[in-house]
Amino acid sequence: MPAGQPKKILIIGPSWVGDMVMAQSLFIALKADNPAVEIDVLALEWTRPLLQRMPEVSRAIAMPVSHGVFGWSMRRKMGKQLKQQGYDQAIVLPNSWKSALIPWFADIPIRTGWRGEMRYGLLNDIRILDKDALPMMVQRFVSLAYPSSQAAAAPSYTPPLMRANAVSNAVNPARRRGQKRLLLCPGAEFGPAKQWPPEYYAALAQRFLQQDWQVLVLGSKADQDTAAEIARVITGDQSQFFNLTGQTQLEDAIDLLATADQVVSNDSGLMHLAAALQRPLLVIYGPTSPAFTPPLADNARIVQIDVECGPCFQRTCPEGHHRCMRDLTLDQVIAAINTEHN
Repeated sequence: MPAGQPKKILIIGPSWVGDMVMAQSLFIALKADNPAVEIDVLALEWTRPLLQRMPEVSRAIAMPVSHGVFGWSMRRKMGKQLKQQGYDQAIVLPNSWKSALIPWFADIPIRTGWRGEMRYGLLNDIRILDKDALPMMVQRFVSLAYPSSQAAAAPSYTPPLMRANAVSNAVNPARRRGQKRLLLCPGAEFGPAKQWPPEYYAALAQRFLQQDWQVLVLGSKADQDTAAEIARVITGDQSQFFNLTGQTQLEDAIDLLATADQVVSNDSGLMHLAAALQRPLLVIYGPTSPAFTPPLADNARIVQIDVECGPCFQRTCPEGHHRCMRDLTLDQVIAAINTEHN
């Protein structure tokens, strides 16, 4: 092992699906620079299925407090416990002040992260972000793998590449021999502004059903109303349409996405999963920008229209018209999918 390189690193992981997927590029960079390094990731328990599909991660450790909870005493207790693990370095990915507490309590000698919420003292390898030099979130993550002297220029990165397992039969509808599968991901945890209208997704689903594809809708319980609206609008035979929103665990969603012949998604966590699984992917962007958090896969395609008010990065449309999504037509999406397959 090269002299001076950390041999055991604790990562304080992000709390969103897409961010955790992109964090795999950091793990890959750490392993490439030092193959013998052990990488443990401290994050919310629900992220464990993601981390278990990343071969670079040695251990997933459950964060003892929920997202948004301060939990001073719990963080102190966890830090004291982790002190016994003898970590050489901690890398803190969230920008919050509280996210840097556990490595500080654990007395980890090198504590690396972006300045964020003025974390002087908690972090002793603190970086000042130049957003122009590092415009993409994945670049900001990967930059932390290297000494600060090397962090000025945008680093190259390896896209996330997640492992999939065989899908449980309990959540995997049977397909006819040779039948192709379209997976729709119409939700977005960020807010309704990022959602292509349900009736547009319904028209897309109907087009594929008419071509004898099987169509699955994936999402959380929060997406059930959207999926129900899609199902309501579809006419004709729905025997090959399956609404799985709220019926799958995260590990099921990963494995189902890996079976898709085509994925169509809003800018969401499931979009990042599909990209990391290298599935043919079309992403519909509205109020957000693919310049910051694009799908990190060569076979992913993006469709977005220019509007004078966008991208606004708002959870709901401040103008009330939602033109960035409503003016993006079915024909434009179909054309982008056809381009992808040709």
